Amino acid sequence: MPPSPKRPRAAAAAACPAMLLLLLCLGWARGHSRGAAGLAPNATTPISIMGLMPLSQSEEDQKSKIGRGVLPAVQLAMDQIRNESLLNPYSLDLRLYDTECDNAKGLKAFYDAIKYGPNHLMVFGGVCATVTSIIAESLKGWNLVQLSFAATTPELADKKKYPYFFRTVPSDNAVNPAILKLLKYYQWKRVGTLTQDVQRFSEVRNDLTGVLYGEDIEISDTESFSNDPCTNVKKLKGNDVRIILGQFDEQMAAKVFCCAYDEEMYGSKYQWIIPGWYESSWWESWINSSHCLSKNLLTAMEGYIGVDFEPLSSKVIKTISGRTPQQYEKEYNDKRGDGQSSKFHGYAYDGIWVIAKTLQRAMKYLNTTNKHQKIEDFNYTNHKLGKIFLDAMNETNFFGVTGQVVFRNGERMGTIKFTQFQDRKEVKVGEYNAVADTLEIINNTIRFQGLEPPKDKTIIQEQLRKISLPLYSILSALTILGMIMASAFLFFNIKNRNQKLIKMSSPYMNNLIILGGMLSYASIFLFGLDGSFVSEKTFETLCTVRTWILTVGYTTAFGAMFAKTWRVHAIFKNVKMKKKIIKDQKLMVIVGGMLLIDLCILICWQVVDPLRRTVEKYNMEPDPAGRDISIRPILEHCENTHMTIWLGIVYAYKGLLMLFGCFLAWETRNVSIPALNDSKYIGMSVYNVGIMCIIGAAVSFLTRDQPNVQFCIVALVIIFCSTITLCLVFVPKLITLRTNPDAATQNRRFQFTQNQKKEDSKTSTSVTSVNQASTSRLEGLQSENHRLRMKITELDKDLEEVTMQLQDTPEKTTYIKQNHYQDLNDILSIRNFTDSKDGEKAVLKNHLDQNPQAQWSTTEPSRTSKDPIEDINSPEHIQRRLSLQLPILHHAYLPSIGGVDASCASPCVSPSASPRHRHVPPSFRVMVSGL
Repeated sequence: MPPSPKRPRAAAAAACPAMLLLLLCLGWARGHSRGAAGLAPNATTPISIMGLMPLSQSEEDQKSKIGRGVLPAVQLAMDQIRNESLLNPYSLDLRLYDTECDNAKGLKAFYDAIKYGPNHLMVFGGVCATVTSIIAESLKGWNLVQLSFAATTPELADKKKYPYFFRTVPSDNAVNPAILKLLKYYQWKRVGTLTQDVQRFSEVRNDLTGVLYGEDIEISDTESFSNDPCTNVKKLKGNDVRIILGQFDEQMAAKVFCCAYDEEMYGSKYQWIIPGWYESSWWESWINSSHCLSKNLLTAMEGYIGVDFEPLSSKVIKTISGRTPQQYEKEYNDKRGDGQSSKFHGYAYDGIWVIAKTLQRAMKYLNTTNKHQKIEDFNYTNHKLGKIFLDAMNETNFFGVTGQVVFRNGERMGTIKFTQFQDRKEVKVGEYNAVADTLEIINNTIRFQGLEPPKDKTIIQEQLRKISLPLYSILSALTILGMIMASAFLFFNIKNRNQKLIKMSSPYMNNLIILGGMLSYASIFLFGLDGSFVSEKTFETLCTVRTWILTVGYTTAFGAMFAKTWRVHAIFKNVKMKKKIIKDQKLMVIVGGMLLIDLCILICWQVVDPLRRTVEKYNMEPDPAGRDISIRPILEHCENTHMTIWLGIVYAYKGLLMLFGCFLAWETRNVSIPALNDSKYIGMSVYNVGIMCIIGAAVSFLTRDQPNVQFCIVALVIIFCSTITLCLVFVPKLITLRTNPDAATQNRRFQFTQNQKKEDSKTSTSVTSVNQASTSRLEGLQSENHRLRMKITELDKDLEEVTMQLQDTPEKTTYIKQNHYQDLNDILSIRNFTDSKDGEKAVLKNHLDQNPQAQWSTTEPSRTSKDPIEDINSPEHIQRRLSLQLPILHHAYLPSIGGVDASCASPCVSPSASPRHRHVPPSFRVMVSGL
């Protein structure tokens, strides 16, 4: 054990710790005491307390300023204790020893105090961490209890290593429970740490990690640095750390905030929490080392929260000395005058009171248990008294000027304050009471730079991109109007199905066009229903339903138009002069075949790889409302595993069908057949559907991430295609029936398409003259022809002969020369048979047979002997004969087989007819039935 001051030097050396022995061998045997006489009270029995602190007069030594700054508070406490006779009949005798914040000098001062001074009952002081830790580790060997008022290093909290060490000031680790409480208060569950690579800060960071881990708060990133923190600050930003817990000194703090400004890690989205023990206006001293402008540094610092112990309690409550903290502060300021101030003075003041109360409890304990032993009997080998002092110290509990003074395992359970940097000054915004474990935020003092506290991470709010309700309403209204129009057309088509005008255009096929259009209209309602209107399960069902409806509707409408176009093309291309019968049943089979193919594809699709609801996520976007959140748009889709394959099959099939339909429509673009009274409009509808579907599919694919645009394009394409198609098919019929109600009973005429640029004026004149001459002679045949026409119409109402013009080419001329002359004679023979009841017909035939030149006498000039005789077998001659005979056949032959009515006064052409109807070249004959 350490020797008493009266023991020989050899015994002392044997008992001292190794370090003290080393110092002793070096000859440092003389202690230095400063100010002891001045501080010793004038009492009968003084009780010596060893005071260890830096007391040098150097202005550059910040630690010495702490020692000098607390002396007025220590003297004030000792005077008050003496005046209250708290330790009567004893008085405190504080003997101060200067450690100079040097390990060697501190150890020498400690040894000199033991060697040459009186028996010290306790050690008061310990400012510098290294000196304090060396001395505190050896206290157990001397049975001395040490009480520090300024040593905040967390290392000293190890009770196994420092069992006799206490401190009235909270350690650096004491701020961690306060930080935890603050994080919980603002519901911050994700933080990052930025620590200077120094033991003091590393220890605080390690303790904080354990505190937060136990409370389920995530430390998303832990960064430490030595000199340049910019790389670490950048990493914190990359990991989306919004709440940064910093541990660094003032010099590094300036660099950190300069880097934060460069990385834009400040403002409403970030919150910095750093130590609050920096000197006032600390940034002014280190602005040059940060290498950034002062205004930039202050901008980045704005709003940071500092955490530090509370120097003095803010509560207006009388302390153990009978004074409030505010009254004590006034007395302290008066006593120190112009001297150095220290933020530890309140803890030094309470420390003296702690020592006094500890000795008082020890005295009471000795009086109760052993009246023969006194506290002045203590020496460095008296383990019993040392244990009594230690236990009495642990029982400390009173309200001092720094708050409630309570020790837990030697650590002060003090008050932690929160300050915020606002407009270049520190403002207290709250405090944490460690004893009660409560956090109090001062109202209306803390200011965040946003409308609300920053989020602990980038809040990603998934927002469904949905179809706008007004847009859906508008397009739905247009769709309803389209369906009403389609219903009106269907009613019109059914009601007038027996009218000649309607019957000639295949009303059953028109019904299919209307049905397909209505199904296409109905699909628009389903395409507009998304997650904002229906549940996920319902949306998945709609994926299949709307695909089926649109596919079947398209095939029904387009298939019907395709079939009708194919029929016109088949008739137009019939060059074999044979009767061509194409009934509606055949067209229905074509449409049914297309639907069967669709059903096969859809059923296989549904069974093998059904459509599912999938969600596509897009890049984050800033909140339009300016909130501290990021919007991640999501979009619902109807997809499956092999979506590309199935769409490829459908598009290939529909695309080929559409191209073929457009080809047929192009081939028949110049056909105008009144018997097929909507053939041209059907062709136009095919073009319309083909072009709009291609455009709609392309634009819909390109606007996949914009549901409003995509829905608008798809809906408008469907509405436009369906509406235009229905109008092209039915509006002309409506207009015709309204403007000409007798159109159903009027004679059906043949129209001939003429593509020649120039007309044969002589042929036109001759036809006109013959028609005028024949009219009077054929009037008697009208009644008989009408009777025959009605009879044929009853048997086959849809019989129609279509004569189409062929361009004159050398090949066609050869064909006419070889065949049509005999054909004309055959036709006249048939005409003779049909006109057996009418004598005028026979006379006309004989006249034509015997005088082949007579038919031109009304139009050609008189021939002279010099004029060459025209070859009756020449193509020109045959052409002129046919141009004359065909109008006659129009009245004589064609009505008898169900052609144009015999009542027509001008069967084929008239003087007022258009040029394309006056020149009638040879043509083929085609029979159409079943219309």
